[in-house]
Amino acid sequence: MNPAITISEFFGTVPKRTNELFPGVIMAVIVAMTAQFLADHYEAPAMLMALLLGIAVAFLGDEGKTVDGISFAARTVLRIGIAFLGVRISFDLMAGLGLGVVLLVIAGVLATIGFGLMISRLFGHGWRFAFLTAGSVAICGASAAMAISAILPKDDKSEQRLIFTVLGVTVLSTVAMIAYPILVTRLGLDETAGGIFLGATIHDVAQVVGAGFSISENAGDTATLVKLMRVSMLAPVVLVAAILIRSFADSPEDGKRPPLLPFFVVGFLVLATLNSLGLIPDAIADLMSQASRWMLLVAIAAVGMKTNLKRVLAVGGPAIALLVTETIFIAGLILAGIYYLA
Repeated sequence: MNPAITISEFFGTVPKRTNELFPGVIMAVIVAMTAQFLADHYEAPAMLMALLLGIAVAFLGDEGKTVDGISFAARTVLRIGIAFLGVRISFDLMAGLGLGVVLLVIAGVLATIGFGLMISRLFGHGWRFAFLTAGSVAICGASAAMAISAILPKDDKSEQRLIFTVLGVTVLSTVAMIAYPILVTRLGLDETAGGIFLGATIHDVAQVVGAGFSISENAGDTATLVKLMRVSMLAPVVLVAAILIRSFADSPEDGKRPPLLPFFVVGFLVLATLNSLGLIPDAIADLMSQASRWMLLVAIAAVGMKTNLKRVLAVGGPAIALLVTETIFIAGLILAGIYYLA
């Protein structure tokens, strides 16, 4: 193959892809800017406003020219924003959380998965659906669902289980993003404790960021760090589960595996390390921090535009009840742990 032709073809696709993504991305940007305007003039949380405004125009994420761009903003822009957020984190913050918090997060993940496996039959579901939902709730929502689904034995309901889980944890994360900050305030938790609770209980990264920063920057930073601790557990959980499953079941038909450690987590940790070592100039760190904030605001708007509550309700009551029960379990466990550590 001629390298010149390959390069030419590659750059030839850039304008086409840009045209496909532009309508959706610009709509997410407009929603984000509107949310920021409301936040500046009416003292409303920008992240919460972006989410609610996004849900109000959710039809844009279902069909038309905006679908691809909205999906791009909700996933790729979000992940880049999270990676850039690493410039705001230092090892001093992690050390300040203490060993107790780290152990609490690990215990929350493992206990939630075990709890889901134990109670699944009460809701009429087997271990596959239990592991899929509990792993999603315990670790990182939709990303965990896709990773876990890849190692589960396939059957005629595999795709249905995956779609429901992704939709279910996204909706529950959206509800938690709105409700949990209110709960944190009512319980009188300080910014650090509130950030720990949000980061250790909300399923998806985007909603953790939105909930945390709707309280304060300190709570947002803490929530993000705690959440990334949970995300980093995706690798060992999937690896151990794959070994156990392969001892009595076949591997996935296509043989493919999703990345065990998402690139945005790696980017976050690299930037946090460089920042901790003082290798990032303050001006660049501030610029990346502001860029991260806007990327996350755009991503939150896009997440709202992709949320469809009606599709989740069509799956069935027992499955929804299982997800809700697992969500309540991890919230109660983490809350109890926070009070114990305090």
